[in-house]
Amino acid sequence: MYLVEFASVTKRYQLGDVEVVALDGVDFHVQPGDFVAITGPSGSGKTTMLNLIGCLDSPSDGEMRVMGKAVNALSEPALDQLRSRTYGMIFQNFNLIPVLTAEENVALPLHLHALSRQETRQRVAEALRAVGLERFAGFRPDQLSGGQRQRVAVARALVTRPQLILADEPTASLDTANAIALVELMKQLNAEQGVTFVFSTHDDRLLQHVRRIVELRDGKLSVTREPQAAAPRDGLVPQTDRQEVM
Repeated sequence: MYLVEFASVTKRYQLGDVEVVALDGVDFHVQPGDFVAITGPSGSGKTTMLNLIGCLDSPSDGEMRVMGKAVNALSEPALDQLRSRTYGMIFQNFNLIPVLTAEENVALPLHLHALSRQETRQRVAEALRAVGLERFAGFRPDQLSGGQRQRVAVARALVTRPQLILADEPTASLDTANAIALVELMKQLNAEQGVTFVFSTHDDRLLQHVRRIVELRDGKLSVTREPQAAAPRDGLVPQTDRQEVM
């Protein structure tokens, strides 16, 4: 069974008197363990597609299923449960609370779950350890580097033990070294813990690192392809150096 499946999904928005077709008859699926990049130029529909996958929006036409359930048939409380227990989110601007420490930021999504204080502490510690930041648990965002802040965001996405992590341009605020290091971290979590990732990017430097590429053009899914093998480039960070860079 697919985690997510689109069948001829169309999404339209009304902007004044103009109807904008953001997605146009898209067929798409995400399997458990996938590592997928959605690419395409600005305005191609990448963010709309992520919002639909994450059940933050609903299709205008067509059908979308999450773990076999038709999203359009779910009530709002059922959608809230689905979102909180199925998805983790990573944002390009980190979206950390400045006055909270790393561990407090990571713990935020667990407030929606009926967990004991001990279980919450354990999950937060596990998530920070998974991204190599256990020593920085008590640091606030302004005491961390950009790469470390994005790692906190990854830990926050992991802490609910989601089926699928969605990331909207997760490397846009990072330099090349930290961007590649973040992708290597996500690849490691995918390989070792089986975490499924779907992320949007328009950065060609990153596409060689993913397993499957979905390309959008004018709201249509035009290409699904494997990444091209590429020789190492200057500025790319070997996996063994990831901890030091980020």
